[in-house]
Amino acid sequence: MKIAIVLEAETELRESIEYYELINPGLGIRFKEEVRQAVAWIHEHFLLPRVRSKGYRRVNLKVFPHYIAYLADEDTIWILAVAHSRRRPEFWMERKQRLPSNGKS
Repeated sequence: MKIAIVLEAETELRESIEYYELINPGLGIRFKEEVRQAVAWIHEHFLLPRVRSKGYRRVNLKVFPHYIAYLADEDTIWILAVAHSRRRPEFWMERKQRLPSNGKS
């Protein structure tokens, strides 16, 4: 199973890393590492989180107030968002429709 990160999710990740680095040098690196660990966990256990009512799965980060939203199809795990959990819920949902396989979770 391969991991694919949509462009907007990559941008969200990069912007969050930069934001946390501005707050406290090294904090952005800690955020990046927590995201990396969460993506590795998703890769190994992608079916464990429940499918949410709008058809995606989500893993919350443990330290930072963010989550990773994703879909899985036959051979790809699509990372749709690296989103702050207290801002604009599910603002990224239209990304799901643009996936090559239209993503199945």
